[in-house]
Amino acid sequence: MLQKIDEAVKWIQNRVPVAPKIGLVLGSGLGVLAEEAEQAHRVPYGKIPHFPVSTVEGHAGQFVFGTFAGKPVAMMQGRFHYYEGYSLEQVTFPIRVMKRLGIDTVLVTNAAGGINPEWEAGDLMLIKDHINFTFQNPLIGHNETELGPRFPDMSEAYNRELRDLAKRMAERLGICLREGVYVGLTGPSYETPAEIRMLRQLGGDAVGMSTVPEVIVAKHMGMRVLGISCISNLAAGILDQPLSHEEVMETAERVKSKFSDLVREIVREL
Repeated sequence: MLQKIDEAVKWIQNRVPVAPKIGLVLGSGLGVLAEEAEQAHRVPYGKIPHFPVSTVEGHAGQFVFGTFAGKPVAMMQGRFHYYEGYSLEQVTFPIRVMKRLGIDTVLVTNAAGGINPEWEAGDLMLIKDHINFTFQNPLIGHNETELGPRFPDMSEAYNRELRDLAKRMAERLGICLREGVYVGLTGPSYETPAEIRMLRQLGGDAVGMSTVPEVIVAKHMGMRVLGISCISNLAAGILDQPLSHEEVMETAERVKSKFSDLVREIVREL
C-alpha cells in the first residue's frame, strides 16, 4: 500500500506544479465545479499509477489541480464506487494519495436520495454524521501505522468547525442548507420502500452509494472532513414514482449554481 501511494504521489508531483492543500471529491453531476479551477492541470485517473477508472455517467474521471477561490486545490472530478467492482482499498486510494500530497482538509460531495419526508429534491444537506450500512470497512486487514491508527476515532467524522463554517456561508448566501445523517449502502440497485422506512427509523435523512468509505479513510489519516449532499430525488416509497439516474443528473444540473456558490465561499474561508 505504501509503495503504491508513493508511486502515485511521485508521478503526480513530477507532472503537476500545484501543491494542493484542500481536496474536493465531486459526486454525480457535481463535477462542473472543477471547470472553475484556474491554472488547471487535468490528469485522467487512468494515467496515474495504481488508480482505477471511473465508469459512471456524470463522473468525468480525472483529477483537476489548480487554484479555486484563491486556494490551491485538488479536485476529483468523479469518484470510484464499490458497486463498480472495485475493492474499498481502490475506492479510497485517492484519499490516501491526497493526504500524501499535503492535503489536510477534504470536502466530499454526493448526490443522495432524500429520506426525510420534509425535504425536497434540489435541497442541499450538510452531513453531520453517517451510518455505514455497507457492512464493509476499508480499514479491514493489515494496518499501516504510518498511515493511521488501528482503531481510529469516528465520534466526529465530519468536523464541527467546518460544519459551522458551511452554515455561516449558507446564511450569507441566502441558501437553505439542511443538516442530517447520510446512510451509505453499496448499491447499485436503488433501495426498496421497505428499506427506506427502516433507514428512516434508524435516523437517516439521506441515502447514497458513496462517501462513507472515503470519510473513514480520511479520518484514519487525520484529515478534516466536510460533507455536502445534493438531495437529487426523494427515495423509494416517498413519492409514487420510479427512480432513475437521469433524475439524479437533472437535479444536479438544476442546483449546480447554488452548490457552486456555497462550495466556493467555504473554500475561500478555509
